[in-house]
Amino acid sequence: MIKYNSLIRNYKIKKNEIKNRIREFREIFDKKDKELFFELCFCILTPQSKAINCAKAIENLIKSNLLLKGNKAQIRSKLKGIRFSNNKADYIVAARSSFKNSGGVIKMKNKIDINDIYKTRDWFVKNIKGLGYKESSHFLRNIGLGYDIAILDRHILRNLEKYKVIKNIPVSMSKKKYLIIEDKFRKFSKKINISMEELDLLFWSLETGFIFK
Repeated sequence: MIKYNSLIRNYKIKKNEIKNRIREFREIFDKKDKELFFELCFCILTPQSKAINCAKAIENLIKSNLLLKGNKAQIRSKLKGIRFSNNKADYIVAARSSFKNSGGVIKMKNKIDINDIYKTRDWFVKNIKGLGYKESSHFLRNIGLGYDIAILDRHILRNLEKYKVIKNIPVSMSKKKYLIIEDKFRKFSKKINISMEELDLLFWSLETGFIFK
């Protein structure tokens, strides 16, 4: 039988920090739509790139106002340390176009149904280039809506394998496989009485040494 004592002990140590971080995520949804767009862009950058590098790139793009006004070449020039920077710059420009209204203002909240987060996630996967289920889940968690969805990145999958929630880490991830593993994660979360979003941050911190986003 797998022992969860060390996991629960680590959760108790990090509990306050984790809950404070989640509280910060919740506050983002109440901000202007452009703040949500910045979080979306961060999640577009994350595949196969370090989160710290992605955050620095987004910070530089915000300071230079390029996320809202820059063209593909200008955005790409700020993506230092980001893999597939050409494609990701293209995805950011395309996403910006998707959310701009006739007056040129970013509007995102009208695409987010807080009462049906699964339907919302499906919309982002289908309509925003560069987003799969992992990235869309990451975005929704980062704006405070990740209470019942999983960000199945390598950190999470390694821990799910470690605790025998899954037999092995899949080589590829179809929608069906993603949802099956997510449901196993959900059941594991209930079993040890740690919410999915808290468990996500706990796993991340155990892998990296710090709590981020």
